[in-house]
Amino acid sequence: MKMSDIKKWVGGRVIKTGLAAFVTALICNLFHLPVLFAVITAIVTVEPTASDSIKKGMIRFPAAMIGAAFAMVFEYFLGPSSLTYALAATLTLLACHKLRLDAGMLVATLTAVAMIAETEDQYFSSFVVRLYTTLIGLVVSTAINYLILPPHYHEMVRTQVDELYDRSGMLLNRFVKGGTPRELQSEYRKISKDMERTFSLAQYQREEWKYRRHNLRDIREFGILMKKLEYYQKILYHFANLVYLNIEEAKLSEEKVTTIMKAVDSIGSILRDPSHRIPDEHNALIEELDELFISERERRIQTEHKSTRKHLSVRIAIIYELLALEDVLEDLERICTKEKAH
Repeated sequence: MKMSDIKKWVGGRVIKTGLAAFVTALICNLFHLPVLFAVITAIVTVEPTASDSIKKGMIRFPAAMIGAAFAMVFEYFLGPSSLTYALAATLTLLACHKLRLDAGMLVATLTAVAMIAETEDQYFSSFVVRLYTTLIGLVVSTAINYLILPPHYHEMVRTQVDELYDRSGMLLNRFVKGGTPRELQSEYRKISKDMERTFSLAQYQREEWKYRRHNLRDIREFGILMKKLEYYQKILYHFANLVYLNIEEAKLSEEKVTTIMKAVDSIGSILRDPSHRIPDEHNALIEELDELFISERERRIQTEHKSTRKHLSVRIAIIYELLALEDVLEDLERICTKEKAH
């Protein structure tokens, strides 16, 4: 079985964590050093990016020193009592927080409480050994995270962006074709969470490029991809306004409903299209929608304005949000054209 097939079934980070634990334990056994602390450190230090492993490793080592020091001091004065465990853990957490070593809290606390049970009166030598083993775990896990199965967040972001646009097109169609408010709002929240996850993946890619070779073309493609993600954020903003509106309250005539549904179908198709091309027929539909917006606005000013405090009726709000989506689509088409040109 190829490594790519294994990665598909297990996951790259899982593979790297297991490998880091194995290599760390192998090195410790080779030099007759305690394995436990080194392996714990190696496991928790495998981060989503090599950059994070390096930066957090530089925090975790001094944090582990603090935890080990507290453990030895309290065990020397109090022995392996319950109070020793409590004081070592509490003061380790407090010291790490005050020194802004939050990323190393877990390693430091585990080091502190685990050392108490295994120290046999040789406090300084135990302290030094624990630092050696912690350093071995940090170095091994960071090296494996950097060298083995480097993540390709660029492609993951591209796939996620295309999927998000496709899902938003389907959600828009459900809005005008009978989706219940609860279903629409639930799907909107799921899409919002996935969008945030995609932004996180994009940030991971930026971090990876600090330590890996990349070229101008990669940067240009990624910049366009991020622009598409920013446009999607705007689209989702307008979706948030739509899904909390009830189209049945608009009380539109059959002709106006038909106009809106045709426009929605067209917008949905453009969102689902990977190239996001705007056809000529779509422009004609948007012109009809624009005229409908103007007529509805004038109608409300003449007949409804004095009887309500709302500046926008439900029907006007729906048409307005669709027109706002159209503005974003035009920007999206331009960026996709630029992408093809490159």
